[in-house]
Amino acid sequence: MPSDTNRRRFIELTGAAGVAALAGCIGGDGGNGNGDGNRLTWHAGGTGGTYYPLSNEFKTVVEENTDFSLNVQSTGASVENVGSLADGSADFALIQNDIASFAKNGTGIDAFQDNQIDTLQGVATLYPETITLVTLAENDISSLEDLSGATINTGDLGSGTQVNALQILESVGISEFDEQNAGFSQASEQLANGDIDAAFVVGGWPVGAIEDLANTNDIEIVPIAGDDREAVKEDATWFADDTIPGGTYSGVDEDVETVAVQAMIATHADVPADTVETVTAAIFDNVDELTIKTDFISVDSAQDGMSIELHEGAAAYFDA
Repeated sequence: MPSDTNRRRFIELTGAAGVAALAGCIGGDGGNGNGDGNRLTWHAGGTGGTYYPLSNEFKTVVEENTDFSLNVQSTGASVENVGSLADGSADFALIQNDIASFAKNGTGIDAFQDNQIDTLQGVATLYPETITLVTLAENDISSLEDLSGATINTGDLGSGTQVNALQILESVGISEFDEQNAGFSQASEQLANGDIDAAFVVGGWPVGAIEDLANTNDIEIVPIAGDDREAVKEDATWFADDTIPGGTYSGVDEDVETVAVQAMIATHADVPADTVETVTAAIFDNVDELTIKTDFISVDSAQDGMSIELHEGAAAYFDA
């Protein structure tokens, strides 16, 4: 049924999932989920996005260069991952910098309102997380305004993608739409099957699920540009201008203007400083071993857009 993305609706949807993800976070034991100091749990995101394959590349370099082993788990991404860090079931996780700020400061969405996650700490920022609004060319959706009355996948319930999608829709005044909630891979299948009209995807381009869709269907990337982009940035200052280069996806030959947040590695205060320093060093001393987002991930840019305080172990590495 049609959804109303006014502030009440936004808070209800993100809050309900977020509270579930954060259940039990206050008073968690703060240890890693395995009870073994050499085995670390790393929460990523959906398998169709960037978080999961990049996290597995981190797993490889950490395990090759340290005595630690990483258990990488697929999750609903940012909001869920904050909950996992808060209750100690994850040692490290990838999250968005806006979600990190919300959680640390107890603001932004109902899940964190007056429920600050004091133990949440930063490790490093990685790359811009591009907001990609994808549709099929046959759907005749070429602007945000064309989404009125459409069926839209806004991302997994409680994910950073859903938070961003609802923020954007609210900023441009789209209040009537049918909302679906699923990860990137399922959203791609929904588009191909005609079950939805458009989907929001948040991740560093190219996103695997969109690549797969573009290889079998004529797609269109809907721009977030002009007055719409300015309205989005005015309402949510953590968004920055971004562009998806032409040729990133099959059949999309022209650059597409949009906005982005920032992907980051987070941890929590109860992870030992030497552990965080060792893992951080393994990743950033071996960036040349990575194949994903290598144009962005570096020691020099690892604090750009950092929205929360650094863990002392990360600070020791970057200040050395």
